[in-house]
Amino acid sequence: MVRLGLDMFSLRSQGWSPFEQLDFAARWGVGVAHYSEVRLLGGLDPDHLRRVRAHADRLGIELELGMLSICPSSGIFDASKGPAEAQIAAMLPAATILGSPFVRCVVGRLEDRVSPGGIEARIADTLRVLKAVRSKVMDAGLKLAIENHAGDMQGRELKALVEDAGPDFVGVCIDAGNPVWAIEDPHVTLGHLAPYVLTSHVRDSRIWRVPNGTAVAWTRMGEGNVDIERYISTYIDRCPGRALSLEIIVIPEARIHAHREPGFWDAYRNTPAWEFDRFEALADAGSPWKATLAPDPVAREREDVEASLGWTRALLQTL
Repeated sequence: MVRLGLDMFSLRSQGWSPFEQLDFAARWGVGVAHYSEVRLLGGLDPDHLRRVRAHADRLGIELELGMLSICPSSGIFDASKGPAEAQIAAMLPAATILGSPFVRCVVGRLEDRVSPGGIEARIADTLRVLKAVRSKVMDAGLKLAIENHAGDMQGRELKALVEDAGPDFVGVCIDAGNPVWAIEDPHVTLGHLAPYVLTSHVRDSRIWRVPNGTAVAWTRMGEGNVDIERYISTYIDRCPGRALSLEIIVIPEARIHAHREPGFWDAYRNTPAWEFDRFEALADAGSPWKATLAPDPVAREREDVEASLGWTRALLQTL
């Protein structure tokens, strides 16, 4: 049986408490609530976490916990919260209270690929952090689930990071939408990372040609052109028992990969031609798309999530 989940980042604009978020999840038959950021959970106070856990238990919902960057040299690392090692250590008791078997975390974002040393330097810095916290994570009986986040790493790069760090305590939170920000076919990403997946973020994407390269956009489930149905079917087959958690983000403006302009490939020198060809094949089959602007973005966010949950539940009944 597939465990349908929801990343609460999908409801980030609603202004709801974690208890209200869990009530929403229960109404939609969601069995796993994924809190990818502490702010969505309302903090790490142990008593608060126990109340959230108790409410989730009453609703029959499992909890997953996450944080953001653990790479000290990433542009999104928050040094005000202390060293990366200390930030990770602070998450471990919280994960234990919530019953989360891992802490989801990230390296960085697309812009880190063009920072000094490129993504390779960011991966090396992250590896040093991982090795430093290995014993603490394992002593807690937990793992770290690193996401392919916001175009930072392609699938083969994250696979190498996990293998270098040690799959005994490091795995993957695979995101189906972020590969298109990294000029990668989501199916290629899944092929690389499936053996190490601990959990997921799932959303649909649309890709099409533009004069200077390729445009990509995130859509509601079922409105993209990356064959998300086959992706989900493959995920269920190759990652049995792992949560299928939607993370719905619909942004009106497309992101442009200007790969026909000088300098673009400086950030992607190691991308195999066959992988980029798979990505371009999706663009060749795509047509221009733009999300409809909503008069009430908060209500539209909720509608996007509800429509995507309904579509995914209907699909799961056919698989």
